[in-house]
Amino acid sequence: MTLDEFNRLHPHAAVTELLTCCASRGWAQQVSHGRPYRSADALLAAGDTAFAALSACDVDTAVAAHPRIGERPAATDRASTWSRQEQAGVATSDVRAELAAANVAYEERFGHVFLICATGRSAAEILAEARRRLANDAHTERAETVRELGAIVRLRLRKLVTQ
Repeated sequence: MTLDEFNRLHPHAAVTELLTCCASRGWAQQVSHGRPYRSADALLAAGDTAFAALSACDVDTAVAAHPRIGERPAATDRASTWSRQEQAGVATSDVRAELAAANVAYEERFGHVFLICATGRSAAEILAEARRRLANDAHTERAETVRELGAIVRLRLRKLVTQ
């Protein structure tokens, strides 16, 4: 949709669209309330501001909405389609098997899915990053997860208004 179309959406519809970018309802409501936006850059800046204000619970909700890296979401909604596109580099069955093992180890260690902005990264890069991050302490990993989530949210928000 265009930015103008987004700006004209009913507030409930705008929140629904924004939830495909970030599963935090608070984030979606804050960004929706800022409409109308004069430019895509203004929308992205509002998204960044709302993201910076997320509570730990909001971050957990948003992270939990993401599939495991290397797994293909079966749903056909916009967020699932974007996830499949973002993970397009995770292709070979060997790498998927190694990522599955890394996902299990990561979830056992940190209690949530391994999250990475996969766009533009090869499967080998993603696997190496998963292995590197397994060595992080909880505080460091939380910061990395939030940073990666922010990159995903920004990418999806940009996609939302350029379709």
